[in-house]
Amino acid sequence: MVDSSTTTRPGATANRVRGDLVAVGVAALLVALAVAVRESPPLYGRWLPHAGPASVFAVLLAVAAVVWGPALATSLPWRGLLATGYVASLAWLLSLALVDGWERGFAARLTTPHEYLHEVGGITDISTMLDTFADRIVAGTPGFWTTHVAGHPPGAVLVFVWLDRLGLSGGVWAAFACVAAAGLVSVAVPVTLAALGRAEAARACWPFVVLFPGAVWLAVSADAVFAGVTACGIALLAQACRAAHSGSRYAPAQAVGAGVLLGFGLFLSYGLVLLGLVALAVGLLGRSARATLYAAAGVAAVVAAFAMAGFWWFDGYRQVVERYHQGIASERPYSYWVWANLACLVLAVGPAVVAGLRRAWLSRGWTPMVMLTAAALCAVLVADVSGLSKAEVERIWLPFAVWLLPATALLPPGTRRWWLAAQAATALAVNHLMLTVW
Repeated sequence: MVDSSTTTRPGATANRVRGDLVAVGVAALLVALAVAVRESPPLYGRWLPHAGPASVFAVLLAVAAVVWGPALATSLPWRGLLATGYVASLAWLLSLALVDGWERGFAARLTTPHEYLHEVGGITDISTMLDTFADRIVAGTPGFWTTHVAGHPPGAVLVFVWLDRLGLSGGVWAAFACVAAAGLVSVAVPVTLAALGRAEAARACWPFVVLFPGAVWLAVSADAVFAGVTACGIALLAQACRAAHSGSRYAPAQAVGAGVLLGFGLFLSYGLVLLGLVALAVGLLGRSARATLYAAAGVAAVVAAFAMAGFWWFDGYRQVVERYHQGIASERPYSYWVWANLACLVLAVGPAVVAGLRRAWLSRGWTPMVMLTAAALCAVLVADVSGLSKAEVERIWLPFAVWLLPATALLPPGTRRWWLAAQAATALAVNHLMLTVW
């Protein structure tokens, strides 16, 4: 006798797939409406169909991922899967960046007057920089910071100052650092799901994490560093929760380490405070109050260290809100961007995530896939309605967007290659039709 509660009729499966396609169609209409109202794509960049030598490599890599990705996800040993994913992610990131050419797409991306490297040479004393950082945020103050430095806490520019101190100065090393950090997402997301007891889901979403359309903006931008650092913090917290249940003596150290990474994330971008929702979801799923408290202690230690060095997070936040309204944000209507931001997010996460989110919404039970995506989506919506995210969110929201990827594990196995192909097509189309700034 067949148990009807554990099987799905072919007709029901077809209806669910049609539902996925309807959800993607609605998302596509949102993008089309955003384009029609603005008479150009809402993405930050300009319409410029182009190609480069790396285009061939990007297409071949996408085809390989679509053809062999799902099979590798189920057959490779776990450590080999993570290593393969990291290498493949680096290749995907680099190939997309180099479509725009070596200088324009990679080496010179972080050397413009608005970027962090513009200020690195003038920072000769880190202690003084931290102590006076908030005083230089608002435009018009003596020695006010360039746009990106002013718009973020000091941890962001510190990353590039430390690279410079290590002898890795200039745009090329900075770009490589961003790509290397971005690749960590391909490890962190599956590790988190596996640590939360869903190894099969970790393997299912692995190809989608590797072939993430948001890679167009992860390489090359400082937001890649933000996404990589915080994703590792979330993954380490999940590992700490699992270790706590097994009685491992390393659990407290892992939890504190997770907190340190997430705490440093607060000083990379003010908006990353919202990733606390994802961290809270992991703590609830991991069911370890002790690990969560140790992680909170790690966060508090980082906040205290910056405060003792002279930078208080809330002072910086108040100043950056004023600087935000001094800039181009004042010319961007909230009535448009409050929904057009979501169109940008659709292009960054791709149609497979849209379909996965629909399935998460209809899913029964708070599984890790549902909880993580729900927490990330809540973070995005809070950022959206705040009015402090108007445009450029295809880049700014990347640290949140990567936690929507677990929803792809909910897609039927028989459809995953088609969804992977749609992800690749989205990334390749955006990258070749638009000249993105990041």
